[in-house]
This record gives sequence, structure tokens and C-alpha cells, in this order.
Amino acid sequence: MDYPGNLFVVAAPSGAGKSSLVKALLELDSRVKPSVSHTTRPPRGQEKHGREYHFVADAAFDALVAADGFVEWAHVHGYRYGTSKRSIEERIAQGADVILEIDWQGALQIRRAFANAVLIFVLPPSWDELRARLERRGEDSPEMIEVRLQNAAEEMAQAKEFDFVIINDLFERALFDLKAIVHAQRLKFSSQRRALAGTFQALGIF
Repeated sequence: MDYPGNLFVVAAPSGAGKSSLVKALLELDSRVKPSVSHTTRPPRGQEKHGREYHFVADAAFDALVAADGFVEWAHVHGYRYGTSKRSIEERIAQGADVILEIDWQGALQIRRAFANAVLIFVLPPSWDELRARLERRGEDSPEMIEVRLQNAAEEMAQAKEFDFVIINDLFERALFDLKAIVHAQRLKFSSQRRALAGTFQALGIF
């Protein structure tokens, strides 16, 4: 089904900076709305239920899976993450542009459910910088950092399946690239026709 809104999906290995980029985009562009995923992991830092994630117990997550409530869900670093299909459909049907932060597995599942989804992969500039960012974050043990680095190799190998790739070396430049992708998608013929159907019809363009 065609929807008037656009769906952007951002994936990256841990530490590449996707959350910071998406947060900055949301602050700059009021037309872009976040989709809040469900997860079984506990909150980190200042995260709040319903803002960064819906933090749920395993039993509640199982119930949503059984009810086919997720358009995608996956195991990531020992926890489960899922995206509500109904939540996405409602927002893009109303003309909003929705952005998701998920892992590469979920991104490819999203594309199967929403053919017009725009997939964006964020890469670090180097392995050394990725390790440094994970260490500076101060949220993981040395053992978990090693796990995340091992997983990053598999995750980054999937970048070729995405529509766009952003190298997050200089944050300001990476943010500019993300904004450019969003703006360019809005100007595509298919997006303009979906969002401005009345104008196109009045001009005799079908």
C-alpha cells in the first residue's frame, strides 16, 4: 500500500552514532517523527519508558509476537527488540515521515513489509574510532565491548543491502548527509505524488 508519509530506517553497529544523528535530525525537522520500539533490555542512563523505547518483560514481548503485533523483531546483544506495525502504519498514513533506529536484520524485514522504506546505514570512520567511542560511552564492560566489536563486523557487512551509507567521521557532516537524504526522498516523484495527490490530479499528472 502507498502511504503519503515516508519511512526512514537507520541501522549501524553500536558506537557508530546513529542515535545521536537521529536525535539531532528530530530536533531540526519537525516533520520527522520517531517510532518507539519495544525491547526486553533494561533502560540505560536517562532513558525513559515510552520515549527511547517501550521497556517490557519477556512475557509481554512474547504476547506481542504471538499476536503478530511486530512488523519485525530480532535478538540483539542478548535482548529482543521489536517494531509495532500498527504504530508505523498509522503515522505514515497521516502523512508523517517516520524514522526508525533498528539493527540490520530488522531493517531488511521492514523493507519486506514497507516496499517504499528508505534504508540508511551509518558507518564509523575506522575500527579504532569505533572502539574509542564504545569505551568513551562508559555503558559496557570491557567484555561487552569486545562482543559489540565482534558483532560489528557482521553488521557492517550488510551495508551493501541499504539504499544510503553515511560515514560518521565529523558529526556535523554526517548530520548534513542525513538531512540531505530525507529532503531528497521527499522530492522524489513518487513521494511528491503520494503527499500532494490533489495537486497532481489538478495538474493532470497521474
